[in-house]
Amino acid sequence: MSHVTSYVERARASLREQLLDAAAGILTHSGYAGLRMADVASAVGVSRQTVYNEFGNKSALVQAVALHTFAEFTDGIRRCLDDADGVLAGVHAATRHTIEHAGRNPLVAAITGAQPAEDLLPLLTTRGQPVLGAATDLAESYLREQLPDLADPRFVAETMVRLALSHLVLPTGSATEAADRVCAVVGALIEPPIKSPKKPVAEDAT
Repeated sequence: MSHVTSYVERARASLREQLLDAAAGILTHSGYAGLRMADVASAVGVSRQTVYNEFGNKSALVQAVALHTFAEFTDGIRRCLDDADGVLAGVHAATRHTIEHAGRNPLVAAITGAQPAEDLLPLLTTRGQPVLGAATDLAESYLREQLPDLADPRFVAETMVRLALSHLVLPTGSATEAADRVCAVVGALIEPPIKSPKKPVAEDAT
């Protein structure tokens, strides 16, 4: 019985993966306005009702695509964090990797460029909570592991992610320059300023 259940679960996971990949391809070229559930179903060879059964509606499907796309970044981000010599080096490498990889990802490149998919930009901004939350969870977990005494790791993690996303959406320089700027802010949050020793108070001459 467990073998049958396992097979069904694998088959469903495979179908979901295929549907997400098909939807991502359509979104890249047609944007949100051009996405039709029937086209996603046709690309995979299933009924439109199957797509609705899996995701519920078009908006939920697009959110699932956004999270699925973010998941493609996470292995590289974790690798950058794990291989770095120190927290700031890890943040720098992870930020640079994210921005560079985003430029090579067809869907993200289309969202942030002058393409039909630009109507998906809210997935990274005003409606970006699922992606923001997933990225913040990853960053917070890393900070808690590396800096157990950090006062507010959630705040630092979210600040880091929001800054990286802002440089991704509205780049003003190279990926390395963006990473430098993110690290400048994160460094100030995780490394409190060194207090100068108090000067001894001179005694009044008598």
